[in-house]
Amino acid sequence: MSEILFCNQCGMANAPGSMFCSSCGASMRPGTAATAANPGVPPPPAGSQPGAYQPVGAPPASYAGVVSTASVKYGGFWIRVVAAIIDNIIIRAAAWPIGAVFGLGGMAGMMGGAPFGGLGLHMLGGGIMVVVVLFGSWLYEAFMLSSSYQATLGKMIFGMKVTDLRGNRLSFAHATGRHFAKLLSLLTLCIGYLMVGFTERKQGLHDMVAGTLVRIS
Repeated sequence: MSEILFCNQCGMANAPGSMFCSSCGASMRPGTAATAANPGVPPPPAGSQPGAYQPVGAPPASYAGVVSTASVKYGGFWIRVVAAIIDNIIIRAAAWPIGAVFGLGGMAGMMGGAPFGGLGLHMLGGGIMVVVVLFGSWLYEAFMLSSSYQATLGKMIFGMKVTDLRGNRLSFAHATGRHFAKLLSLLTLCIGYLMVGFTERKQGLHDMVAGTLVRIS
């Protein structure tokens, strides 16, 4: 004898063999409704939707849209220090010929009997070299970071790239802002640089101000 089916949604009694509840229209397929004569059948889990497909191992709905960043690696403190030393050597090597011209001219002047004139030429050469190094370091860094390489030569050696917070390439203006933001890291007794070692995404103070990241590709 067929047994009366009770709807698991509203509890309404339905005729034997019913496919849908006559009251609320819910599915009466096996596994979604309990019968009066078979109370041992466990009800579906609380909060579950009848007929809903749940893949094995699927993440909870609350995780939808969350992107994992565990695979992203950032350049640490010491590797960036070594990269900066390499970049400084490159910049000074490029500026050295200018200083050498004035330096040799100053020495020739002093050896030729014009010590004060030669000393002045030598000092002028030193001052010009400082200006060239400061100006050249800005252009070098801004052009390289905004190029398709997204890194200076020192950073390229270690596979690092400088990006914005979304991973995009910096513009020349953005790279310029990051370069001069380093003054803040310097004026804090270099604490701004040391922050690279203990911040979550290896950001120095200048990175935080400019909104940049140094990633390892």
